[in-house]
Amino acid sequence: MPGIPSDSTSLIPFALEGSSQPPPVYPLQHGLRAPIHRIHISWSRGNLLNVTCLRPPPDQEEEMAREDDEAGGKAIEILLGGAILEGNIGEHKRRRIAYESVKSYAFLHDKKISLAKMETGDNLSAPALTYWWQYTLEYSKSIRDILGNARLHGPLIEDPKNFLKPEEVEQPIGTKAAWELMEIFYVDMQLLSWLPERLVDWLEEYDSLLSKMETVHSKLASLQRKVTSMRVVEDEPGYWNGLAAALAVGWLDVVAKLLRLHGSYDPDQFDKRETENGLVEAVVLLVSEMPRMRPNLPNGKLGICYQTKHDYIKGLEKWRVKVSGLESSPFWVHCNHRPTRDGLINLLHILLGDAKHIADATSHWLELFISHLLYIRPLTNGLEGMGNLAEKCMLLKPSANNGLTSLLAGILSENPEIVLADCLKAFGPWIVAHAVDLLTANSEYTDGLLNEERYQLGGASIGELYMLVYAQALASHPLTWQVAPAYLSTCLNQGRGLLEILLLRQPVQNYRVVLKTLEICHLYELGNISTHIMKMAGMYQWKHGHKGLGIYWFQQSRDKTRLSRIAHKLFDNIGKSLSDDSFKQWEGLMELLGSDVGIAGGLEFIHKYREFKRSLQQIVHGGTVEAAKKSTELLVQLMRNPSMPQRFWLPLLLDSVKLLEWRSGPLLGVSETNLLLGKLQELNMAKLRPDFHGGELKPNALGDVRLALAKNLGRAILEES
Repeated sequence: MPGIPSDSTSLIPFALEGSSQPPPVYPLQHGLRAPIHRIHISWSRGNLLNVTCLRPPPDQEEEMAREDDEAGGKAIEILLGGAILEGNIGEHKRRRIAYESVKSYAFLHDKKISLAKMETGDNLSAPALTYWWQYTLEYSKSIRDILGNARLHGPLIEDPKNFLKPEEVEQPIGTKAAWELMEIFYVDMQLLSWLPERLVDWLEEYDSLLSKMETVHSKLASLQRKVTSMRVVEDEPGYWNGLAAALAVGWLDVVAKLLRLHGSYDPDQFDKRETENGLVEAVVLLVSEMPRMRPNLPNGKLGICYQTKHDYIKGLEKWRVKVSGLESSPFWVHCNHRPTRDGLINLLHILLGDAKHIADATSHWLELFISHLLYIRPLTNGLEGMGNLAEKCMLLKPSANNGLTSLLAGILSENPEIVLADCLKAFGPWIVAHAVDLLTANSEYTDGLLNEERYQLGGASIGELYMLVYAQALASHPLTWQVAPAYLSTCLNQGRGLLEILLLRQPVQNYRVVLKTLEICHLYELGNISTHIMKMAGMYQWKHGHKGLGIYWFQQSRDKTRLSRIAHKLFDNIGKSLSDDSFKQWEGLMELLGSDVGIAGGLEFIHKYREFKRSLQQIVHGGTVEAAKKSTELLVQLMRNPSMPQRFWLPLLLDSVKLLEWRSGPLLGVSETNLLLGKLQELNMAKLRPDFHGGELKPNALGDVRLALAKNLGRAILEES
């Protein structure tokens, strides 16, 4: 049992011994009026629990007798686990992502196939390999759009004290954060010159997901909750700690807004704080003019952009001269408020790249790493030296493991296998299956490592193995199995066989599912599988009494063997009696069988036999000589038909005894009668074979037919003499 009910509205899991963290509380939104008599808990899919809340029986609670009280109970589902990375993705959103991402994935691989066909000798006729990263970047951006729109930062205009995004706005998802992280390092070659700034933007977007540790976002969120009740913000140590933390990671717009909450800006204050206010505003101006090595800035962001290294270095030198000048300015002597003086000087030290002050301002190694790139090593280009810097930051600021921090550590270690393993563990198989193309976009080494066929994996590569894992996850759900073939078709070694197995295992009782399966078979040119599925559908429908639908699927699959057996069965049933009920019961199925020899297995005689039956019915009810002659002609045609099975000869002749004994004269000539006698003789010889099947006829049926033929032959001889 995973937990116990604490009251009528929550469920508290049992805490493990030695655990330092309190267990999470899961609310039960059951909507039932108290009291709750009993709660039943059972496991559901994945990390879901089925929780059933029951009210007491009416005889145990007097108040239950009231008409406005509901009886019985209610079943609900509880999502367990505090995973912020994937836990805030609902099941419906996962399915939407799965369906929408397959289009981008298929387009990229179709592009790869078309470029491969352009090969001339050992080289590509087009610069495909050189610019492949651009195609991959377009693919990556389309996936990012599917995962969600970018968050909007900055305070609301109506309230200047809101310097963070409101909490009620939808939080970002860890999958998108991991995807953007891999795009930054593996795909976009234009980011190499301003990689530190891109990491600043990334951290500002997703710092709230690093939930297992104290972060800049958590500090600022706590400060924002307090700042509305503070009368003098500069007296609060958390105010200056939040400022230093935000500045350390480059959130300049937040720093400027926080500084302008300083009490020296208040027009109603009585102290003479002009110098103090000027120092605060001077720091704000320096922060606003901070040089940034990046092509542009979004609206509301502060700083001066430089696109070339030469211009950036010149601008950085001039700006640092201003910062150093302010730090050594004599005006600090006139600043009587010590927390303000110390806090502002601390900010200036961070701007000048003082390692000690940066380390004190940051909370975990990722923030310290980005701070070093921003203030101490702003000209870092690519992954060179980043791995060593990250290891030093981990030693200085050790922190709890998180999926995103583990992923970044794997990226900086330049080991793509670790990156994929961390992604699979933290974010599931979807991102791993799609991220293989990101990791191999610009590295021949990584491409060879992940796409090399391995004997121990059954000839599959590592990338193909992850693709198969994701395809299996899709195939296991009835609402996403249709997406799996798009991924299985790209797995050259094992994907084709698994695709066939997937299609053959789809249920055939649902007509729409069968049509969808056949559509997939046609798309991937699996004609033999398509035929087999139609046969399976025909067998299911026939066995469950849907005869017409079963015949339809057998015809679509051109299953001559089963159509022949059905036709034999129809012949047996309609051959037992001439009554209207028996005939009409099978007439519709005979129409479905059709007269095409290729489809009906050579049993077009069944339709002639139907006409023969109809004519016999007319004769029974007093038919004319013309109707009798037409029936006789049909009888001769049936007996001469090579597709007419031998086991049907005797029932057919037995039905024709009335024609052979026609009262007004013989309807068959000598030659036709001899034909029927020959057929009867062959049938008599066939009785000696062990596999002979005589049907359910009376024992003297053969003798009655022979006597009728003899009488007709005698009458025909006399008439033709």
